[in-house]
Amino acid sequence: MVGCVQSAAVLGIDGYPLRVEVDVSNGLPAFEIVGLPDAAVREARERVRSAIRNSGYEFPNRRITVNLSPARVRKEGPAYDLPIALGVLVASGQLGPQLCEGIAFLGELSLDARLRPVTGVLPAAAALRRCGCRTLVVPADNAREAELVTDLTVRAADSLTAVIAGMASGEWGAGGRCAPRESSGGTGTGGGDGQRRGLGEVGAPGDPPDLAEIRGQTAAKRALEIAAAGGHHLLFIGPPGTGKTMLARALAGILPPLTDREALEVTTIASVAGLLCDGALIRRRPFRAPHHTASPTALVGGGRVPQPGEISLAHCGVLFLDELPEFRRDSLEALRQPLESGQVTILRGGVSATFPARFALVGAMNPCQCGHRGEPDAVCTCTPAQVQHYLAKLSGPLLDRIDLVVHVGRMSYEELTAAAAGAESSSAVAARVAACRAVQHDRLDGSPWLVNAALPGPLVRQFCAPDRDGARLLGAAFERLRLSNRAHDRILRVARTIADLEGAALVGAPHIAEAIQFCGAEVLG
Repeated sequence: MVGCVQSAAVLGIDGYPLRVEVDVSNGLPAFEIVGLPDAAVREARERVRSAIRNSGYEFPNRRITVNLSPARVRKEGPAYDLPIALGVLVASGQLGPQLCEGIAFLGELSLDARLRPVTGVLPAAAALRRCGCRTLVVPADNAREAELVTDLTVRAADSLTAVIAGMASGEWGAGGRCAPRESSGGTGTGGGDGQRRGLGEVGAPGDPPDLAEIRGQTAAKRALEIAAAGGHHLLFIGPPGTGKTMLARALAGILPPLTDREALEVTTIASVAGLLCDGALIRRRPFRAPHHTASPTALVGGGRVPQPGEISLAHCGVLFLDELPEFRRDSLEALRQPLESGQVTILRGGVSATFPARFALVGAMNPCQCGHRGEPDAVCTCTPAQVQHYLAKLSGPLLDRIDLVVHVGRMSYEELTAAAAGAESSSAVAARVAACRAVQHDRLDGSPWLVNAALPGPLVRQFCAPDRDGARLLGAAFERLRLSNRAHDRILRVARTIADLEGAALVGAPHIAEAIQFCGAEVLG
């Protein structure tokens, strides 16, 4: 007899329906799982065997074959434990097949038959809803996450026994439907097991610093405002201890809240990565600060079954790379294509997965190895060859994709100890940033994805064309600084953001001049 149970799987951040087929036949006792399972899926044999026995049912001492369909896609993780166990009970005649009709199941089984949370429930639930499924059974700790999908009845259970009892009587274990909650924080502890560390703000615990707390650094604060308003990439260069890291963390405090579409994207990525905080919808933009030893796979994503990397976990937020030249060259070069396209496609073993990766890159670095090059009151001990070698760690094509380059110099004692009475707070800057974003969305028909930094070439020429004086100034800079075509468009995008912040309809010479000032030619030498 064959038992069929509906479930779902995830590839990249997209879910797809999965059918668990179980055949129990005569022959030597065996338990085989086919359909490209990974080690975690194959180990379900022992979990399912113990869970069925500890639930008071008989595990058939016969030949059991489990097929995970479609068989051409690799499956990973323990999310199929529950549908496999139910399929075994149906195929062995201990449950009626009608009990599982029209219902999908997800969940990991412990040896005592309790249900444990799994990752990727949000995209899996969305895929089931698209294919017409109306009821989904999940572990109790995943119920809020599944409830983020509308028009889907979510049933929460805490054990295999509770699932069977619910199917038989209509009463579902740990409490049926749950109202979704929203989270003001980034991704946090996932799955309710208290073991995973939230990475929505890795390296940046607590709230971001307020701009009013940062003394001096007027040019750097201005660059932060422009970067937040237009979604531009930013690089801070300066000696150690001048506040580059604090400035980068302050960017998260002036970005506007996530839109509904962005929040769902960020929450889906967190769900796939197993970093979702109690199933709550994430409303705060993520902040990621990986260590400089991160590999290309850690940054971009990968694995036998493709998983999101740091750039995808920073989607719609900030990716902060401190000590930028200390990152591996291949890791930094892997960022070039995502910085341009806003997404990354990973191909592993014939399986292709596309992850969104539209983030604001913020880098920080010293001007040389000793950190004192160009400082008037300090002596640089680096030779010209050492300086050239240090700066050569960042390739020209990578720097060409960074919109704003700012020198963060040392402050005088008076600047450091001066009262912060006249300094603008992050809330005041955030209000201007939100108004600037609204102007861009209105200009681009309200698209939540296109900010000035993401404008393609045709739209740059349509919306960022400067006036006569601005065009003359940009032409002179283009020839003198030997700018690339990409740098030309990059300056126009930044100038458009500056004009939007000032409420100007046309891009003028002052906007072009400020954008050229931030292009980094003098700072990088």
